[in-house]
Amino acid sequence: MSFDGIMTRAITTELQNTLTSGRISKVYQPHKTDLVFTIRANGKNHKLLLSANPSFARVHLTEHTYENPDTPPMFCMLLRKHLEGAFIEKIEQLDLERIITITTKNRDEIGDETTKVLYIEIMGRHSNIILVDQKSQKIVDSIKHIPSFQNRHRTILPGFEYIMPPAQEKTDPFTVTNVDEFVSKISWNEGKLDKQLVTRFSGFSPLIAKEIVHRAGLSVKNEVADAFFSVMKQLSNQEYEPQMITNDKKEYFSILPLHHVSGESRSFDTVSQMLDRYFYGKADRDRIKQQANDLEKYLSNEYDKIKKKIGKLEKELQQTHNAEEYQRKGELLTAYMYLAKKGDKEVEVEDYFSEDQPLVKITLDPLKTPADNAQSYFKKYGKLKKSVSIIKDQIEKAKNELLYFERLIVQMDSASMKDVEEIREELGEGGYLKHRQSKNKKKQNKTPQPEKFTSTDGTEILVGKNNKQNDYLTFKLSRANETWLHTKDIPGSHVLIRSSSPSETAIKEAAVLAGFFSKAKNSSSVPVDFTLVKHVKKPNGAKPGFVIYDNQQTLFVTPDEDLVFRLKK
Repeated sequence: MSFDGIMTRAITTELQNTLTSGRISKVYQPHKTDLVFTIRANGKNHKLLLSANPSFARVHLTEHTYENPDTPPMFCMLLRKHLEGAFIEKIEQLDLERIITITTKNRDEIGDETTKVLYIEIMGRHSNIILVDQKSQKIVDSIKHIPSFQNRHRTILPGFEYIMPPAQEKTDPFTVTNVDEFVSKISWNEGKLDKQLVTRFSGFSPLIAKEIVHRAGLSVKNEVADAFFSVMKQLSNQEYEPQMITNDKKEYFSILPLHHVSGESRSFDTVSQMLDRYFYGKADRDRIKQQANDLEKYLSNEYDKIKKKIGKLEKELQQTHNAEEYQRKGELLTAYMYLAKKGDKEVEVEDYFSEDQPLVKITLDPLKTPADNAQSYFKKYGKLKKSVSIIKDQIEKAKNELLYFERLIVQMDSASMKDVEEIREELGEGGYLKHRQSKNKKKQNKTPQPEKFTSTDGTEILVGKNNKQNDYLTFKLSRANETWLHTKDIPGSHVLIRSSSPSETAIKEAAVLAGFFSKAKNSSSVPVDFTLVKHVKKPNGAKPGFVIYDNQQTLFVTPDEDLVFRLKK
């Protein structure tokens, strides 16, 4: 189920019940399209996420902590001026559209009461968050500015009158009261009933329309009408059943059971919990893919180049197997030198190195004497023998470098923007990328911050999301008697349990985290080693993040994103 009008209705009701009369105490803008409000309501602090992300626009309560920029964006500063300290008067949905309004009352600099309305428009790439003065209906500001040349219908800029998006000529399904009225809305000879439901009724996404058609079974008027009214009755009574369904193809979220979608179903107590879980990490990963696309391409290209280099070196090593043959020919030519003379192109001699002593032909350079030809074979032998150790050393170094880049590629899969910047810094320090000089020296010297989790029994668990964090976690932050974990022979994160005597539960959950933040995150029965920190060492000259360890035990776990989600909260 997409974030359609029906979903907007459900989340609006939840926010009305939870936040109405609450006081906005803090406003943050962690990303250019996202806002987080801290709201004190009913004796409790709530975090409300508002997102105008073009791919993941949404509104819901969240339990996550978002990293905020050092300098708040201008829109965030403006919202703080107008909304911090304001009381929420009401939260409403406009008709059955994907528009939520939050009406607030506050006092201005001279103490006069003012009313501001925050419009959250959830419309895909056209999503926006707009602050409007209720009295004048003028736009104070918006998270996205839309000039007139981009939209002929309305201009979204400070000082302009707020105009609603164009209304869709659709029927509100909650106003349909009888079968005849429903039947009259459908062209029964046209077919494609699910598409007709989407185009005829407001608030319907393709997913809910397909569910109605699926429940109808036979595509005849009475059955489809019964399925429609059955769904509408549940929605009218707000009998929501928030759930996520996961199968091999994708994840779905819905406030109704989806009988036409197969897969593993997970239920949630509230709509916000479902949305918070569904969108967990998705927007961040999408944002990182866009902003760190150049780095991902670089890592992938370097990885491929190193693999080709190893293949080439292994072919060269294969060719060195001829070294013994050059030595043999040099020895034979020395023994039978009297059979050859300068100007000969080849000489045939008995191979006394073989039991049956067959005749073999030895190619000669006619411009050289037999002695010089023998020396030429010995030189080739010596050169190849010497190159064996060099090539083997090059292969070993290339394989270590390949493993290093493989670790970086794995780290990019779950990296935040802060993690990505640390990876860039590391590559710059290693001479792989041109090192960026930060204008803010304090920011450049920031201590790495491993990600924090809390086990079910309350034990803190730290996870390194890149090599800088891994090295800091293992060799600076840890204590000798704390427990350290890593996937066995698989690229992944360093994990630290901050306890000298962790419970079995903490060890098992830390192992799941190690499996999840590794190359094997989508596998089952992943081997994870754990040992005390004092048994973990870094070899001299080793790449960042590389360690050796002993005295380990091994657990087999299956990475579980739901568990990671719970431990992060």
